[in-house]
Amino acid sequence: MHSLYDVPAPAKLNLFLHITGRRADGYHLLQSAFMLIDWQDSLHFERVSSSEISRQDLNPAAPVLPANDLCVQAAQALQTATGCAQGVRIAIDKHIPSQAGMGGGSSDAASTLIALNRLWNLHLTRAELECIGVRLGADVPFFIRGQNAWVEGIGEHITPFTGAQALPASTFWVIKPASGLNTQSIFTDPHLQRDTKRATIEDFAADHYGFGHNDLQPVAEALCPDVMQAKQWLNSFGMRATMTGSGSAVFAQTCKDVDLPSAPSDWQIKLCKNLKNHPLIQWISE
Repeated sequence: MHSLYDVPAPAKLNLFLHITGRRADGYHLLQSAFMLIDWQDSLHFERVSSSEISRQDLNPAAPVLPANDLCVQAAQALQTATGCAQGVRIAIDKHIPSQAGMGGGSSDAASTLIALNRLWNLHLTRAELECIGVRLGADVPFFIRGQNAWVEGIGEHITPFTGAQALPASTFWVIKPASGLNTQSIFTDPHLQRDTKRATIEDFAADHYGFGHNDLQPVAEALCPDVMQAKQWLNSFGMRATMTGSGSAVFAQTCKDVDLPSAPSDWQIKLCKNLKNHPLIQWISE
């Protein structure tokens, strides 16, 4: 019986993000295409003899995570949902930037649920893990589902891309400027456009990497000029840059290895490839 796992937690990019309306309870209705990329955190899990859950950070260059971060919350939620009395020691080698719109915290939570489901021999199905994950964050079920997908509603309707809809393998420059963005400040901004016409998966599949826009970007650029600067910097090399999620990271597809000059020293910049599936997709039964 395994007592130790090392697992990845990949980031995601929103290839576009349209706000199509708003529910009576204030939640925004969206359409988006979520794509997994190889910018990832590494999580280490060691089963312990007690029911205690602990966590430590391994990357001294990353911001210190709160004691009750999403990994700890995920482990606690799994204990509560199953009555499991086992514990775990979690260590995080954090590389995905925070306040970037790349889903780092949600991905860490998803990988925690997937890994502990296996480490603790709980045998929950994917749907059961998603029910636990959605209470931790709207993006967590996407990472548990483990496939690039069309996402609608408030994030709960997930349709994996198959056949002709599948995303072609490609490479992307991703930049996280020094400043971050608070998601709530964007969604509450009175200037946010909330009435983009609904699209279809077929519309998107006709031009995977050129379709649509990010309705959050104009507000984000007003709140965080670094977003505009990073976008313009990538655009200056002939690329089409856009913001992912609620930012502040921006990205652009590149068809060849482009040697970019030195970016501002406080930017995080990485050449990323998209993933066909989550690395842990085979760890869960349907």
